[in-house]
Amino acid sequence: MRSRNRLAANFRRISRLPRGHWKARLRSLLRPNGLPDVLQSVFAFLFGYACGAIPFGLVLTHLAGITDLRAIGSGNIGATNVLRTGRKDLAALTLLLDLLKGTVAVLIVAHFAPGPPVLAAALGAFLGHLFPAWLKFRGGKGVATFLGCLLGVAWQAALAFAIVWLAVAFISRISSAAALAASALTPIVLMTIGQSGAALMFGLMTILLWVKHRANISRLAAGAEPRIGIR
Repeated sequence: MRSRNRLAANFRRISRLPRGHWKARLRSLLRPNGLPDVLQSVFAFLFGYACGAIPFGLVLTHLAGITDLRAIGSGNIGATNVLRTGRKDLAALTLLLDLLKGTVAVLIVAHFAPGPPVLAAALGAFLGHLFPAWLKFRGGKGVATFLGCLLGVAWQAALAFAIVWLAVAFISRISSAAALAASALTPIVLMTIGQSGAALMFGLMTILLWVKHRANISRLAAGAEPRIGIR
């Protein structure tokens, strides 16, 4: 009986706490004086990975009653492969969601733990999309999520990425060439706006993006890469 009364008293005490109490507690835990920097970055990376590993292309096509996306075209889970199903609406939605999962992961971490953990979240989200554990580490090529992470870290660099992508795509009519060019210039843009740490991180991400595009690079070298609007 005594323990029951003590439990009821504790519940009453919790209910009287201010509405923003738990949010403030979480912030204090995640900030430098709450957790060591390394642990903050580890948690941020894991959170980013969990966000990035959501296979929106696979989920949307499954909900639409389309056969397993991994059995179509390149087998990737990104928007380009969704487009091969003939559903432009699903491809556009996949592109948007793959972009936003990177942005959301970065902005949430930036809200609670600004600084190095933000870049850890960006890397986690990008790797989550490229290598999702629950899909046997077979994910997409990462262009949309790369841009989404960049948007959360430095919108100016994301704007430059978009401008370069559009310019190269307009001139060459080749989507992969546009993505490769825009990603290669991203670290340079970040350096020019004074974000050297982000430049190093996105330099690493650019290398990974190029590795995932190695088949496209081979086709570009052979002059066999498909052009936008041409089947």
